[in-house]
Amino acid sequence: MSTPRTIAAVLLAAGASSRMGSPKALLEFQGETLLDRQIGLYAERCRPVVCVLGFDAGRVAAGLRRAGDAVLVLNPRPERGQLSSLQCGLRALPPCDALFFLPADSPGVRPDTLERLLAAWSEAAEAPAFVIPQCRGRHGHPVLMSGAQIPAMLALPEGAPARDLVHARKAETLYVEVDDARIRIDLDTPADFEALLKEVQP
Repeated sequence: MSTPRTIAAVLLAAGASSRMGSPKALLEFQGETLLDRQIGLYAERCRPVVCVLGFDAGRVAAGLRRAGDAVLVLNPRPERGQLSSLQCGLRALPPCDALFFLPADSPGVRPDTLERLLAAWSEAAEAPAFVIPQCRGRHGHPVLMSGAQIPAMLALPEGAPARDLVHARKAETLYVEVDDARIRIDLDTPADFEALLKEVQP
């Protein structure tokens, strides 16, 4: 198996951020918004990088500094849930061998984590349906998905989680152990964000 030739990315930033009180995508971390950091990380190895916006879409789009490195897509009904945003992003993609998808409300994983996931793909005897990172046995993001799975993901019914398809393809899924706790970061509240800021202070 070879490394996928065309790799895209879908960053999900359509949520209401109700518990945070302001758009999580625009939280400033080490001099950049969270979404700008994610765009920069994936733009180095993915074309295109699709950012799916929803609630506060105008505010988020206006607050980005790397918008020129991404394709901004609007989920017109983000209240339908995260799968609806993923499906909006998938519909905006050109044909691709594989794609990363993830919620964009974190500071991003280390670049070598992405390389490890791509290496696992290239070392597989058959093209996997999904390659998923895990740290100390706990799964996280980003998920690397075969482009061949896009029709099945688009066919999932409204309200279903994406993991339903992952579970259905379990025999074709690789779980890759990485030494990167950021695959598990989930920022929902101001306290979560304050904890992250304290964690990275010298």
